[in-house]
Amino acid sequence: MVTKESKQRGRPRSFDRATALEKAILAFWENGYEATSVADLTRVMGIGAPSLYSAFGDKQSLFDEVVREYGVRYGSFTDRALEEEPTARAAVERILREAAVEYTDPAHPHGCLVIHAATNCTSREVEESLRARRNAWITVFESRIRADIAAGELPADTDASALARHTGVIIQGMSQQARDGATRQELEAVADLAMAIWPRPTRADASSHT
Repeated sequence: MVTKESKQRGRPRSFDRATALEKAILAFWENGYEATSVADLTRVMGIGAPSLYSAFGDKQSLFDEVVREYGVRYGSFTDRALEEEPTARAAVERILREAAVEYTDPAHPHGCLVIHAATNCTSREVEESLRARRNAWITVFESRIRADIAAGELPADTDASALARHTGVIIQGMSQQARDGATRQELEAVADLAMAIWPRPTRADASSHT
């Protein structure tokens, strides 16, 4: 006979989904995809495995949602800079300076989840997904740089591909340096040096945008 009490014991534990997801973000961010087990996730999220699978799907499905939510909660400074700044140079300079702040914020793990989460990862799908996100940044940077070349904001002989790739290298390097203990001030100095190699605008009125 199934009693009311036994039914209550069998019900899934209620929990706040947003809070649990935030804890999953921090776990994957700190340890990476491979080193974060389902047991680790249930422990930090404060839920049982059945609740995790019911609410988020399997580990990879949860991670996919984590990456999307990370972009909204922590990585949106890149999109904002690209949308709000009038030139590629201004956008990249803002991104690097804000990265120095975000990557060293003591309120959460250092560095960038998208850059570090696939370290030593054996899941080809996860590795390729994160690689695609990182390469998408390079594509966007290059597109903005080419637009500035066409508008006369940058010299016609600017190597857009190399400059975009250089930006990606600096961002990824800053992320790793933050993981290794670099301070905000140290990363801001890196940002200054990175911007020093950018070609200067070719038009006098373009200087007002930088």
